[in-house]
Amino acid sequence: MKKVEDYVVSIPDFPEPGIIFRDVTSVLQDAEGLKLAIEGIQEKLEGLEFDVIAGTESRGFIFGMPVAYNLHKPFVLVRKKGKLPRETISMEYELEYGSAVIEMHKDSIRPGQKVVLIDDLIATGGTIEAAAKLVELLGGEVVKMVFLMELAGLKGRERLAKYDVDSVICYEGK
Repeated sequence: MKKVEDYVVSIPDFPEPGIIFRDVTSVLQDAEGLKLAIEGIQEKLEGLEFDVIAGTESRGFIFGMPVAYNLHKPFVLVRKKGKLPRETISMEYELEYGSAVIEMHKDSIRPGQKVVLIDDLIATGGTIEAAAKLVELLGGEVVKMVFLMELAGLKGRERLAKYDVDSVICYEGK
Protein backbone atom coordinates (compact mmCIF):
# COMPACT_ATOMS: atom_id res chain seq x y z
CA MET A 1 0.00 0.00 0.00
CA LYS A 2 1.39 3.37 -1.02
CA LYS A 3 1.78 6.35 1.29
CA VAL A 4 1.10 9.95 0.28
CA GLU A 5 4.84 10.67 0.11
CA ASP A 6 5.10 8.03 -2.63
CA TYR A 7 3.07 10.37 -4.86
CA VAL A 8 5.33 13.41 -4.35
CA VAL A 9 7.78 13.80 -7.22
CA SER A 10 11.14 15.17 -6.06
CA ILE A 11 13.03 17.20 -8.65
CA PRO A 12 16.74 17.73 -7.91
CA ASP A 13 18.45 21.05 -8.62
CA PHE A 14 15.23 23.02 -9.17
CA PRO A 15 14.90 25.98 -9.16
CA GLU A 16 18.66 26.10 -8.49
CA PRO A 17 21.51 23.65 -7.83
CA GLY A 18 21.34 21.96 -4.43
CA ILE A 19 17.58 22.41 -4.00
CA ILE A 20 15.19 19.45 -4.17
CA PHE A 21 11.77 20.68 -5.33
CA ARG A 22 8.87 18.70 -3.85
CA ASP A 23 6.13 18.78 -6.50
CA VAL A 24 2.63 18.66 -5.00
CA THR A 25 0.97 18.57 -8.44
CA SER A 26 1.93 14.91 -8.75
CA VAL A 27 -0.20 14.21 -5.65
CA LEU A 28 -3.15 16.09 -7.15
CA GLN A 29 -2.89 14.24 -10.47
CA ASP A 30 -3.50 10.84 -8.88
CA ALA A 31 -6.89 10.09 -7.30
CA GLU A 32 -5.38 7.83 -4.63
CA GLY A 33 -2.60 10.33 -3.85
CA LEU A 34 -5.13 13.13 -3.45
CA LYS A 35 -7.33 10.95 -1.23
CA LEU A 36 -4.36 10.06 0.97
CA ALA A 37 -3.32 13.73 1.21
CA ILE A 38 -6.79 14.91 2.29
CA GLU A 39 -7.15 12.02 4.75
CA GLY A 40 -3.68 12.69 6.16
CA ILE A 41 -4.47 16.35 6.81
CA GLN A 42 -7.87 15.50 8.24
CA GLU A 43 -6.36 12.92 10.62
CA LYS A 44 -4.25 15.70 12.16
CA LEU A 45 -7.51 17.35 13.30
CA GLU A 46 -9.04 14.32 15.03
CA GLY A 47 -10.28 15.23 18.51
CA LEU A 48 -9.65 18.96 18.00
CA GLU A 49 -12.47 21.40 18.68
CA PHE A 50 -12.61 24.23 16.16
CA ASP A 51 -15.11 26.37 14.27
CA VAL A 52 -13.53 27.38 10.95
CA ILE A 53 -10.90 26.22 8.46
CA ALA A 54 -8.93 28.87 6.56
CA GLY A 55 -6.60 28.23 3.65
CA THR A 56 -4.01 30.38 1.94
CA GLU A 57 -4.03 30.99 -1.80
CA SER A 58 -3.95 28.78 -3.70
CA ARG A 59 -2.93 25.31 -2.61
CA GLY A 60 -4.35 25.92 0.86
CA PHE A 61 -7.70 26.15 -0.93
CA ILE A 62 -7.10 22.82 -2.67
CA PHE A 63 -6.31 20.96 0.54
CA GLY A 64 -8.39 22.93 3.05
CA MET A 65 -11.69 23.00 1.20
CA PRO A 66 -12.28 19.20 1.05
CA VAL A 67 -11.38 18.90 4.73
CA ALA A 68 -13.87 21.67 5.57
CA TYR A 69 -16.50 19.90 3.48
CA ASN A 70 -15.84 16.51 5.10
CA LEU A 71 -15.99 17.95 8.62
CA HIS A 72 -18.94 20.25 7.87
CA LYS A 73 -17.02 23.43 8.73
CA PRO A 74 -17.03 26.81 6.98
CA PHE A 75 -14.03 27.64 4.81
CA VAL A 76 -12.35 31.05 4.72
CA LEU A 77 -10.15 32.27 1.88
CA VAL A 78 -6.84 34.03 2.58
CA ARG A 79 -5.95 35.69 -0.71
CA LYS A 80 -3.37 37.88 -2.37
CA LYS A 81 -4.07 41.60 -2.19
CA GLY A 82 -6.86 42.88 -4.41
CA LYS A 83 -8.61 39.55 -5.05
CA LEU A 84 -11.47 39.74 -2.51
CA PRO A 85 -14.58 41.77 -3.41
CA ARG A 86 -15.76 43.01 0.00
CA GLU A 87 -14.13 44.99 2.80
CA THR A 88 -10.87 43.34 3.87
CA ILE A 89 -8.06 43.48 6.36
CA SER A 90 -4.52 42.96 5.11
CA MET A 91 -1.10 41.92 6.35
CA GLU A 92 2.26 42.56 4.70
CA TYR A 93 5.01 40.00 5.21
CA GLU A 94 8.57 39.50 4.03
CA LEU A 95 9.59 37.12 1.29
CA GLU A 96 13.12 35.98 0.50
CA TYR A 97 13.37 38.82 -2.01
CA GLY A 98 10.85 41.58 -1.21
CA SER A 99 7.44 41.48 0.40
CA ALA A 100 3.84 40.43 -0.26
CA VAL A 101 0.38 41.23 1.10
CA ILE A 102 -2.47 38.85 1.91
CA GLU A 103 -6.05 39.69 2.81
CA MET A 104 -9.20 38.27 4.39
CA HIS A 105 -12.74 39.60 4.39
CA LYS A 106 -13.38 41.60 7.57
CA ASP A 107 -16.42 39.47 8.36
CA SER A 108 -14.80 36.06 7.71
CA ILE A 109 -13.82 35.35 11.34
CA ARG A 110 -15.87 36.28 14.39
CA PRO A 111 -14.30 37.07 17.78
CA GLY A 112 -13.71 33.91 19.78
CA GLN A 113 -13.83 31.50 16.85
CA LYS A 114 -11.27 28.71 16.88
CA VAL A 115 -9.52 28.52 13.52
CA VAL A 116 -7.44 25.85 11.76
CA LEU A 117 -5.08 27.06 9.01
CA ILE A 118 -4.26 24.64 6.19
CA ASP A 119 -1.68 24.90 3.41
CA ASP A 120 0.29 22.53 1.22
CA LEU A 121 3.76 23.45 2.43
CA ILE A 122 5.57 24.99 5.36
CA ALA A 123 8.94 26.37 4.37
CA THR A 124 9.99 29.56 6.18
CA GLY A 125 6.49 30.07 7.63
CA GLY A 126 6.06 33.69 6.55
CA THR A 127 2.79 33.36 4.65
CA ILE A 128 1.01 31.26 7.26
CA GLU A 129 2.29 33.51 10.07
CA ALA A 130 0.72 36.49 8.26
CA ALA A 131 -2.53 34.54 7.88
CA ALA A 132 -2.51 33.75 11.61
CA LYS A 133 -2.04 37.43 12.41
CA LEU A 134 -5.09 38.26 10.27
CA VAL A 135 -7.17 35.69 12.15
CA GLU A 136 -6.00 37.18 15.45
CA LEU A 137 -6.74 40.76 14.31
CA LEU A 138 -10.33 39.66 13.75
CA GLY A 139 -10.48 38.18 17.26
CA GLY A 140 -10.09 34.54 16.26
CA GLU A 141 -7.78 32.00 17.85
CA VAL A 142 -5.51 29.84 15.70
CA VAL A 143 -5.79 26.41 17.32
CA LYS A 144 -3.76 24.48 14.73
CA MET A 145 -1.81 24.79 11.49
CA VAL A 146 -1.66 21.72 9.25
CA PHE A 147 0.50 21.25 6.16
CA LEU A 148 0.79 18.41 3.71
CA MET A 149 4.58 18.86 3.49
CA GLU A 150 7.22 20.43 5.70
CA LEU A 151 10.73 21.45 4.68
CA ALA A 152 12.30 21.25 8.14
CA GLY A 153 15.63 22.70 6.99
CA LEU A 154 13.97 26.10 6.42
CA LYS A 155 12.92 26.31 10.10
CA GLY A 156 9.33 27.45 9.57
CA ARG A 157 8.22 25.45 12.59
CA GLU A 158 10.61 27.47 14.78
CA ARG A 159 9.15 30.73 13.45
CA LEU A 160 5.68 29.44 14.33
CA ALA A 161 6.67 28.11 17.77
CA LYS A 162 3.70 29.75 19.51
CA TYR A 163 1.27 27.70 17.36
CA ASP A 164 0.35 24.02 17.21
CA VAL A 165 2.01 23.04 13.91
CA ASP A 166 1.64 19.64 12.24
CA SER A 167 2.56 18.16 8.88
CA VAL A 168 1.71 14.94 7.09
CA ILE A 169 5.16 14.60 5.46
CA CYS A 170 8.39 16.08 6.84
CA TYR A 171 11.50 16.42 4.69
CA GLU A 172 14.68 17.14 6.64
CA GLY A 173 16.31 19.41 4.07
CA LYS A 174 15.36 22.54 2.20
